[in-house]
Formats: sequence, C-alpha cells, structure tokens
Amino acid sequence: MVNISVFLIMCILLIILPGPDTAIATKNTLTVSRKGGLQTLLGSCCGLLIHTFAAVIGLSAIIVKSAYVFAILKYVGAVYLCYLGVKTLWTLRTIRTQSPVVQDETQIDHKFSQQSCFKQGFLTNVTNPKVAVFFLTFLPQFVDGTSGTFMPFLLMGLMYTALTGIWFVFYVYLLDKISAFMKKPTTKAVIEGLTGIVLIGFGIKLALEKAH
Repeated sequence: MVNISVFLIMCILLIILPGPDTAIATKNTLTVSRKGGLQTLLGSCCGLLIHTFAAVIGLSAIIVKSAYVFAILKYVGAVYLCYLGVKTLWTLRTIRTQSPVVQDETQIDHKFSQQSCFKQGFLTNVTNPKVAVFFLTFLPQFVDGTSGTFMPFLLMGLMYTALTGIWFVFYVYLLDKISAFMKKPTTKAVIEGLTGIVLIGFGIKLALEKAH
C-alpha cells in the first residue's frame, strides 16, 4: 500500500462529504431517534462491505492482467475526485435556498417509508452506482500495480468501512444533541467548501503524479 496517511485523509474527506447515506441517517435520527440513526449506519456499512468485496475481486483480476488498465483507472480516479470537488463547491451557490440533504431526504423518504432504518441504510448504499464507481476508481490510486493487490484492496475497503462507521456514530450522536446547529446553512457551507477545494487539489496531484 502506498502512502497510508494520504489514503486516510482522503477517506475522511470523502466520508464527511454529504450524500444519500448522510441524508437517510439525518432523516432517521431526526424523525425516529438516535437508535434509528445508528441502525441506518449499520445498514450503510453492510452495503459498503458488499461493494468492497465486489471491487476487490474485480480489480485484482483486471490489474494483474493489464498495467494499462491500472493506469486508466488512475486517471479516471483523478478526474472523478476533481468532479466531486467541483460539484461540492457548486452546491454552495444554492445552499442558502435549499439544502441538498433535505432534498435527498424527501426523495428517499417515499421509497423507504415502509421499511426499517437498517434496510433504508443498506439499500440506499448498496443500490447507489456512485459507490461502486468510487471503489473502482479510488482504491487503485494507493497501491503498486506491479505487486499483489488483493490484500491491499481488501484492507483499504475494510478501513474505509470502519472509518465510515466511526464518522456516522459521531455524526448521529452530535446531530441528536445539537441538531439545530448542524442544520444551519453556514455550517454545511464551510464543510463543503473546504472539502471541495481539497478534493480538487488531490485530483490534480494524482493526475500529474508519474508512475514509479
């Protein structure tokens, strides 16, 4: 595995970036209870484990056969990180009029209204194609394509899942205690602005980095 510290920083930044998982955890924490938020978290982490094993098996087979595919995935990953950064910064233009998390909550609520919090978290994550694309483009950035990749991919996937769990436990407890503060547009704007800038910076760095 290459540069574990950079990998951990990138994971943390991407995990705190609001998305469907954040939306459903927010909804269930506020409308059900803290217990509902934690059940949603467990479902989301189970979905991540499925994505992890699917990506590990597929990526290992592909990269062993082709160094060119590894290089392509690297550049796709760089572009994807820049896209996430630009998209995050773009939402700052509309955050004062309508919160993306609230909008996502409305869309998800009808689909999962009759299901448990665990199933909501699981299905929201496992059926999200963006999560699969993320694993297929993000993990190759941090391994040496000339050596074995199965174990590094597996360990990184498990680390990402564990960090996701830790973050959402903190988020659910914090939201339960100070929900009014967390819903302020200025708070969300600061988080998204900083995350967007850092993502773009890492994307450019990955694109310009020469192969060893």
